[in-house]
Amino acid sequence: MDVNNRVIWITGASSGIGEALCYKLNEIGAKLIISSRSSEGLYQVKQNCTKNQFDIHVLPLDLENTSDLQSKANAALAIYGRIDIVIHSGGVSQRSLAMDTDLDVAKKIMNINFWGTVALTNALIPSMLSNKKGHIVIISSLVGKFGTKFRSAYSASKHALHGYFDSLRSEIDKNIVISIICPGFIKTNVTINALTADGTKQNTMDEAQANGMSANECALQIINAIKSGKEEVYIGGKEKYAVILKRFLPGLFSKIVRKAKVT
Repeated sequence: MDVNNRVIWITGASSGIGEALCYKLNEIGAKLIISSRSSEGLYQVKQNCTKNQFDIHVLPLDLENTSDLQSKANAALAIYGRIDIVIHSGGVSQRSLAMDTDLDVAKKIMNINFWGTVALTNALIPSMLSNKKGHIVIISSLVGKFGTKFRSAYSASKHALHGYFDSLRSEIDKNIVISIICPGFIKTNVTINALTADGTKQNTMDEAQANGMSANECALQIINAIKSGKEEVYIGGKEKYAVILKRFLPGLFSKIVRKAKVT
């Protein structure tokens, strides 16, 4: 699918990978609807876009408030009459041990990352079926394929996305493409905003994240994956090969991941 002149709705658009996607897709000529909780952040992203800002529409939403997402989808569809591509980039990460993490914090992570994405997708599918086309892009994570320390609830939420959208792909019209994108260490504020055991933000950047791939490079690879209609893509440095190691040598992977520096 070409992205030029397509109507693309991006969640998590006020920072990180979502923000980088906004800039790259605006340069290409896509028509954008950008969403996150931060209205101020979204308008700043719109202002930073270098091409036609008339084709950038701000639509704030909170993925945790799933009961409000049908009305948000209706509002998004009313702007252009269709959504060609939805990029689910909104979410929150975690930096705490499983046994230390409050259950309410784990539920919050699951509600935002999994249920928010599912609810928004389900609100859009009828229009895509009616149009007989569409593209659903899930920004998962490499830890959607395996677990590491300090990511229990976050990893669970990403694993859940894979299970749900792999199943949905098998059920839905073949003209509606589902792509699951699995980034590794990308240099964004995701670790700064990550939730700790009691739900407060970590407020520091992990060393691994600081030395990771740039958000711009990640965005370019995601756009290429969208254009080619790939079902699943791994993005990052050497950490992405952990997917292969986990699959073929799970015992060795377990030994390595116990010692690995993942922050």
